[in-house]
Amino acid sequence: MEKIRRDLENLVKEVRPAATQSLAAARAHGDLSENAEYHAAKESLADIDRRIAQLRQQLSRVQILEKDDMNVDEVRILSKVTLRDITRNKNITYTLVDPLQSDPTQNLISVKSPIGKGLLGKRVGEEATIIAPSGEIKFKVVAIERSEGL
Repeated sequence: MEKIRRDLENLVKEVRPAATQSLAAARAHGDLSENAEYHAAKESLADIDRRIAQLRQQLSRVQILEKDDMNVDEVRILSKVTLRDITRNKNITYTLVDPLQSDPTQNLISVKSPIGKGLLGKRVGEEATIIAPSGEIKFKVVAIERSEGL
C-alpha cells in the first residue's frame, strides 16, 4: 500500500507536472496537426493520467489485514505454505500474496496464479493437483504459517 501511495504521489507531484510542461512547450511550436512532439506529449500525459486513475482505484480497494486475524488452519492470502512437490519429490515454501506483490524469484506467488488458486482453502495434509503452464504438478500441504511481513 505504501509503495502504491509513493508511486501515486510521485506521478501527481512530479511526473504529471513535467509532462504538462512538455505538452505546453510542444504546443507553442505552432501547427498542431503536423507536430509530432505535441502528439507524443499529449499521449504521454494521457498514459500518466490512466496510471494515476489505476493507482487511485487500487488504493480505494485496499484492505488491511491484521496478523492476529489471520487463521493458519487453511491456506489464505499471506499464508506461508510449505509444500511437498509430489511430482518432483522435494519441499518448497511459498507465500501467497496479492497479484501486485507477486515475485516468483522470492517465492511470493499471486493468489490468482494457477498454484495460488489451487492452494487456497487447502489444509495441512491435503493434496492439490495444479495445472500450470509447465504441466500438472501435485502438492501436499506440509505446513501453514502466517507470513512475517511483506
